[in-house]
Amino acid sequence: MPDVTIYHNPNCGTSRNTLALLRHAGIEPEVVEYLKTPPSRQTLRALVAAMGIPVRALLRKKGTPYEELQLDDPKWSDEQLLDFIQAHPILMNRPIVVTPLGTVLSRPSEAVLEILPVPTIAPFTKEDGERIVDTGVRRA
Repeated sequence: MPDVTIYHNPNCGTSRNTLALLRHAGIEPEVVEYLKTPPSRQTLRALVAAMGIPVRALLRKKGTPYEELQLDDPKWSDEQLLDFIQAHPILMNRPIVVTPLGTVLSRPSEAVLEILPVPTIAPFTKEDGERIVDTGVRRA
């Protein structure tokens, strides 16, 4: 099985659904509980680059010190935002999944389908009962 990593928060429903979807696809990923083992600054930079998003897009607002720290202020540079994520890992939006086909912020959880390194999988039902049908479309 190709290497697959998920940056996971077990308290997050989207993260749990994404992990369950990976396992449903027959993939046992490396699970990094980023609140217990935060990614290094270098890893954060690499994830942002691989996803092709600005650092600011990696920030989570709900249930974090985002408002308190006034992170919506454009004065913060990417490096300063990375400092905040390092100091408060809960600020990192999740789950992030890395496979040989790419890296995605898997929100919604079915966003992971495009980078699954396996053929089309059987339909999957999320915790809330929503049914996900895989079209088999993958990144090249």
